[in-house]
Amino acid sequence: MQLRYTILYVQSVADTLDFYTHAFGLPRKLLHESGDYGELDTGTTTLSFSSFGLMQTLGKTPGQADPKQPVFELAFETDDVQAALQQALAAGATLAKDVEEMPWGQTIAYVTDPNGFLIEICSPVAQG
Repeated sequence: MQLRYTILYVQSVADTLDFYTHAFGLPRKLLHESGDYGELDTGTTTLSFSSFGLMQTLGKTPGQADPKQPVFELAFETDDVQAALQQALAAGATLAKDVEEMPWGQTIAYVTDPNGFLIEICSPVAQG
C-alpha cells in the first residue's frame, strides 16, 4: 500500500491551484470541468483539493482551516528556504514564522495559504 493523494477542502479549487503553482512552483495536474476537484503534480503523491460544495453534496461537513489552531501542516523541501519563502509571500501567503536555523541542522519557515492551511518551507535535514 502507498499514500496516493491528500485532499484538502477549499472554497475555490481553481484559485487554490493557482496559488500553489505561483507560490511553490507546483504544476497543475488537473482541474475537473466542474471546478470542484483539482490536483497538483508533486511527485509520487498527489496534492488534491476539493470544494466545500462537492463535499456537502457527498454528505460531508468539512470544517474550515484555522491558522491559529492547525491540526496538520504541509511541508515543501527546498535548498533555498529564504528564496522559497519570498516567492510564497509574493504569491499571497501569510508569514507565520520567519526563516530559522534549527539545532538539528535544518532551516525552516512557515506560512499560511489563503485557505488558512499551515505550510512549512524547509531544507533537507542535515545528515550527521
